Amino acid sequence: MSGDISDLGREELAKVSKDFSDTGQIVLPYNRLLELYGELTELQQMIDESKDQSLRTLALEERQVALEDVAEAERQIINGLLPKAQAESGGAILEIRAGTGGDEASLFSGELLRMYERHSQLRGWKFNTISSLEEGDRVKEATVEVSGRGVFGALMFESGVHRVQRVPATETQGRIHTSTVTVAVLPQATDVHIEVRESDLRIDVFRASGKGGQHVNTTDSAVRITHLPTGLAVENQQERSQLRNKEKAMQILRARLYDMERQKLDNERRASRNRLIGTGDRSEKCRTYNFAQSRVTDHRINLSLYDLEGIMSGVSLQSIIDRLRIQHDLDELADMS
Repeated sequence: MSGDISDLGREELAKVSKDFSDTGQIVLPYNRLLELYGELTELQQMIDESKDQSLRTLALEERQVALEDVAEAERQIINGLLPKAQAESGGAILEIRAGTGGDEASLFSGELLRMYERHSQLRGWKFNTISSLEEGDRVKEATVEVSGRGVFGALMFESGVHRVQRVPATETQGRIHTSTVTVAVLPQATDVHIEVRESDLRIDVFRASGKGGQHVNTTDSAVRITHLPTGLAVENQQERSQLRNKEKAMQILRARLYDMERQKLDNERRASRNRLIGTGDRSEKCRTYNFAQSRVTDHRINLSLYDLEGIMSGVSLQSIIDRLRIQHDLDELADMS
């Protein structure tokens, strides 16, 4: 291939651009690591040779900071060297459903939905609601498309059962109630990822129910698509247009089929391994939000942070995601050894 990128097609150019970006994720921290090694050598020399106690104390403090920076640079290099599944670089379909706990579960489901929306805004991702069943602040279930580079790779660890412990506003005795919300994060599938044949689909249309006015209730705008080989069924009635509902239902169906195939491959690859950490299995109790203690505990990595407000605002959620990613990368290295 010549060095003239003008000869490349659109797909080839996109691949070259991605490869260049991925290379930068290794080169930049590696160069920073070399700089830090030089700084550490100078600081150690100052500690060993200086007779000024205040100068030695300052050098010791700077060395500690440099060592922490070294650990972060090494983590970034390891993360860049590990092979990434194709799905991790793309977007995601986020599904949130209220579990046990009645109205309190629906309220917390809405709070989690807003947490992910604010976190997405901070990361520069697009957050688009595909369908939702809500009443005021209560969200019984919602399906959202989150678009951007590396969305699934970041949010994949959010899958699981999220448990909330707090005193509901309607509780007169001050008793703490426990409710749950299920979060599922699916990779955003494309036609390249998975092929769905028309002959494998059964498409039913029916009258939509719920909000939307007279038009929604008197036309066959709602769509249910069933994938016959797997039995998976998806329905959507969010839009007034039958065509738009079909498009959105197909988008969700593709994501679920792709996730099924991805999980099948992952399970086969990890079949010989007994210890599973951070798999994101939906039956797994992954996290507890304790409002009385302002504590959030991620049970998969035994991490407790006393920053409930920051996490629910979407700002501090990144600190949990980063630590889950570190554990995931360590597990991947263990699998490779």
